[in-house]
Amino acid sequence: MSDRLSLDEYNLTIARAISLKGTCARRKVGCILINSRYKTIATGYNGVTAGAPHCIDTPCPGAACKSGEGLDLCEAIHAEQNALLTCSNIFDIYICYSTTAPCIHCIKLLLNTSCRIVVFDEFYPHPTAEALWKKYGGAWCHRPLKQ
Repeated sequence: MSDRLSLDEYNLTIARAISLKGTCARRKVGCILINSRYKTIATGYNGVTAGAPHCIDTPCPGAACKSGEGLDLCEAIHAEQNALLTCSNIFDIYICYSTTAPCIHCIKLLLNTSCRIVVFDEFYPHPTAEALWKKYGGAWCHRPLKQ
């Protein structure tokens, strides 16, 4: 038996490291977009728009809300959204690795790409995202990392 990380463990571990750059006071999320040759084509983490005060320093109105609530008050751009913004060709995306299951808004964006697989470490309280992703044939894979 090998100690070598699986592809999912490898990419989720990297996504976890990327999440450490997050500037959202509620949650730190990291995302990696992978092509069909299993190469990284974009990364992202969650935080406010460029030039705005970081929420970890100056909390936004949504900072005190419970997970999955007050999304309209949160000023952060999601990790998946930031990764998509830096991806040079959204039709090269095959797998989205995220530390947290994507929300419904990020799933809608991913559905408009060539992404076919979503792999995540932690669940997120947005069950409609999973249903919508699976409705159009996407694979939804929960791969909890060992702590």
